[in-house]
Amino acid sequence: MSGHVAPKTMYYAVFLALLAGTGLTVAAAFFDMGAMNNVVMLAIASIKALLVILFFMHVRWSTRLTWVVVASGFFWLLIMFGLTMTDYFSRGWVEGTWR
Repeated sequence: MSGHVAPKTMYYAVFLALLAGTGLTVAAAFFDMGAMNNVVMLAIASIKALLVILFFMHVRWSTRLTWVVVASGFFWLLIMFGLTMTDYFSRGWVEGTWR
């Protein structure tokens, strides 16, 4: 079984992108964006997770079946984030129910 050999420069570029994402997360923590803070943080985390999945887990060069499995897992993660954000944003809509 022959594996895909990626150049080291690609790994360095992805690593730098992950570091930049971490820097963006830290920088975003210092700004008050109201209810959008969590959305921005989760968006940055999703992009970083996608980079790790594609390049460090070698999914980019995998078979179609692997792509389907990984994409369905990532889609399920987005559904869970969406449900969490729906709950988070709807808190306090009904007077007297949130303490």
